[in-house]
Amino acid sequence: MFEEIQFEKINQLPKYVFAAIDELKSQAKEEGREVVDFSMGNPDEDTAPEIVESLIEHVRKEGTHGYSAGSGKGILELRKAICGWYKRKYDVDLDPEREAVATMGSKEGFYHLIQAVTNPGDIALVPEPTYPIHAYAFSINGAKPIGIKVPFDERNYKVDESKYLGLIETAIDVQHVPVKYVLINFPHNPSTATVTLDFYQKLVALAKKKRFYIISDIAYADITFDGYKTPSILQVAGAKDVAIEAYTLSKSYNMAGWRIGFLVGNRSLVGALGKLKSWIDYGMFMPVQLAAADTLNKFYKIAEEQTAPRYQRRRDYLVKAFNEAGWHIGTPQASMFIWARIPEQCMYMGSLQFCEELIKHADMAVSPGIAFGDDSHVRIALIADEEKIQKAADKLKLFLEGCK
Repeated sequence: MFEEIQFEKINQLPKYVFAAIDELKSQAKEEGREVVDFSMGNPDEDTAPEIVESLIEHVRKEGTHGYSAGSGKGILELRKAICGWYKRKYDVDLDPEREAVATMGSKEGFYHLIQAVTNPGDIALVPEPTYPIHAYAFSINGAKPIGIKVPFDERNYKVDESKYLGLIETAIDVQHVPVKYVLINFPHNPSTATVTLDFYQKLVALAKKKRFYIISDIAYADITFDGYKTPSILQVAGAKDVAIEAYTLSKSYNMAGWRIGFLVGNRSLVGALGKLKSWIDYGMFMPVQLAAADTLNKFYKIAEEQTAPRYQRRRDYLVKAFNEAGWHIGTPQASMFIWARIPEQCMYMGSLQFCEELIKHADMAVSPGIAFGDDSHVRIALIADEEKIQKAADKLKLFLEGCK
C-alpha cells in the first residue's frame, strides 16, 4: 500500500478552531434559528457606491484587462496613492518606487514578506495573544516566533508601554542568538490594545541599539474612537532605517473581499518583498488597483466620516447592553472588535466551549480566544447593528443567569 507523504509545513498548522463554530452556526440555521454573528472580522456593509462606480468605470476602459504593470509591486498610480495617504494622514514622505509595495490584502503581503526575508533559525518576537498568521508565517518559513504578552488595562485597552518595552528588551537579551524581527500590531488584533507615538519612538531607538527590524501592522488604523488617533511608526525620525508597516483597505472602506493592502517603509525589506512578488504573481486586476487609488485619492474621508462613527455607535451600544446583561467588559479606543474576558461564572468552560454554549443557548456567535492563544477571553466583532446587538443581549442575560 502506498504510504502517504507527509507535508511538514502544513503539519505545523493547528486545527482550525473556527471550524467548530462555523459548524454550529450552520446547524442553527438548519434548525431555523437566527444566530447573531459577532465571530468574524468581516464588515457587514457593502463598499461605498462611489468606490464601486469607480471600479465599474475602470473595468469598462480599454487596456485594463491584461497583466498589470509594476512587476508584482502594484501599478505606479496605486503606489503613489498609498504614499499620498501617508503624507496626508501622517506627514510621512515615501518613495513609491522603492518604499511601497501593493499586496493582495495585508495578510498575503505579510506572509510573503516573511517568506522573502527570513532564514531558518531566525527569531521573531510577536504579540501575545496573536493574530495567528503573525506567528505562523514565521514558523512555516523556518523561523522561531516567541510570544510577548501585551500588557494593557482591560477597562480602556491602553497598553502599559514601559512594561511592554521592558518585556521586549528582556526577551531580546535572553536569547542565545540575536532577535531579527519584532512584530507589533496596533490597534491590536484581537485585544484592540492601543499605543501612543512615544511607544514607537522608544521602540525605534531600541531597534537601532539592539539591531533588529520592526514589522508594524496597522490594519485598523482608521477605526478609532473618543479622539484617539492611531500613530504610524513611520512618523518617528529614522524609522525607515529599521521599520516596515502594513496597511489595508479592507476594514476602513468595507473592501475586505477586494484584497488590497500595502507594505511601506524600509527599502531593503520592501525591495525583498517586491522581488519575491515579481516571481510569483502579476498583481491584482488592474481596475481593482485603479479603483483603490481613487479611494485613497478621492474617497478617503469615508473612513473617518462613515466607517469609524458606525463602529463607535455599535461599540457604545454593545458595551452598555452586554454590561446590563451581566457581562462586564471594557471600552476599547479602536478597531472593530471587543476583547472580552469570559464571565467568571462561565470561566470553567474555556473559550471554545463558552462559544459553543453561546450559539446553542443564546443564539449568538463570538470567536474563541484560544484561536489567538488566550483561553480566558473571546473576541466580539462589531459586525451587527444595534437591533441585533439588543436581541443578542436579551438572550445573553438569560444565558448568564443560567450559568450561576
